[in-house]
Amino acid sequence: MSNPAHLDPGDQHRLDILCDASPQLAVLRERVREFAEMMVHRREQRLETWMTAVVRDDLPELHSFVTGLRRDQDAVTAGLTLLCSSGPVEGHVNRIN
Repeated sequence: MSNPAHLDPGDQHRLDILCDASPQLAVLRERVREFAEMMVHRREQRLETWMTAVVRDDLPELHSFVTGLRRDQDAVTAGLTLLCSSGPVEGHVNRIN
């Protein structure tokens, strides 16, 4: 789940071997990377295409994720488009006395 740019060469090599041995893992790897890129670069316009591709893939682990995204798609869209974010303070409300 690390940023691919931060993997050391040995880890990258082992990951490549695993993905070569398992086409399903290779597709999962690519879908996770695509979603991470959408989040980092706020590319909401790619979300529907990504979700449709995931549903077509044989990746039941991501199917439930997409179901959750669709359930609250307005919030997901807002998170991928709006510049304001509560990310840095998420979970800190319980520290208020």
